[in-house]
Amino acid sequence: MLCWALLASAVLRGQAQAPPPSTASAQPKAADVPGEIRDELGRLVRLHGTPQRIVSLAPSLTETVFALDLGARVAGVTDFCDYPPEARTHAHVGGPTNPNLEQIASLHPDVVLATKALNRLETVEAIERLAIPVYTTDARTVEDVIASTRHLGRLLGAEARAETVAIELEQRLAEISRRLAGRAPKRVFFVVWTDPIISTGQHTFLADALRRAGAESVVTAGQDWPQISIEEVLRQNPDYLVFSGTHPENPQGTIAALKKRAGWSSLDAVREGRFAIVSDALSRPAPRLVDAIEDLARQLHPEAFQAAPAATPAAGRGGWL
Repeated sequence: MLCWALLASAVLRGQAQAPPPSTASAQPKAADVPGEIRDELGRLVRLHGTPQRIVSLAPSLTETVFALDLGARVAGVTDFCDYPPEARTHAHVGGPTNPNLEQIASLHPDVVLATKALNRLETVEAIERLAIPVYTTDARTVEDVIASTRHLGRLLGAEARAETVAIELEQRLAEISRRLAGRAPKRVFFVVWTDPIISTGQHTFLADALRRAGAESVVTAGQDWPQISIEEVLRQNPDYLVFSGTHPENPQGTIAALKKRAGWSSLDAVREGRFAIVSDALSRPAPRLVDAIEDLARQLHPEAFQAAPAATPAAGRGGWL
């Protein structure tokens, strides 16, 4: 539930960003010196062997580490790392934007995992001044999410497992694409926040996830998380409003409130009850993102899945591949 609160807070605060990234889909290049690797921002990360103690500074990274069957190596997580449930049992180091550096140091991590979307450059630099290596990801498309999974597998010595996860995700995405082939996308407005109104721009992993689910965002802004006026939402008059289970309020409660609010109540989607609600997986660039894509595709294009079995979580073991 708090992921969108963190995101909106970062948008409104204008948090500092790390240097311009190289694309996550490009495999990080190993340096000539053993034990050195480039992260997804092109930064050189120096390691002392395969990391055995990991601190994760983002829920998506925590999910990915567990998806790689490396949960036993996790030494610390943020207060908002809640999936899988066992992640909550690990030591907490505070929030993603302002973690407790002393707590991180006390856990003696071999590597700290960060992401450009949630973590500040100042935080990364402060941790590195403690002589703790930090590996940063920057997934901006669904393909990047899968590439990041492979990159983290390489970093953490779990390449075979990462490849298995990545291939299965790619196969599932291909099946969704096959089912949606030839179907016109639904025009949607993804609701990150309602006051002020915040949605997702055209160049985020979330916007790409919408496209892969057979949706086309009516928001064309270049910013990642733009504020939109109600007048613009009305002008676009989307076919569907899409909510994530991580919306700061209960999505059903938000929908009920919008039906009574001036402006929103004039939208055809509101009057006719065209809403789609997906899980918090849609807010996290981690393997579960494909679950959310399939779920949304089924809601927007049910006819494409009528002969298909119910959606299967990305795994047999507790929801993982």
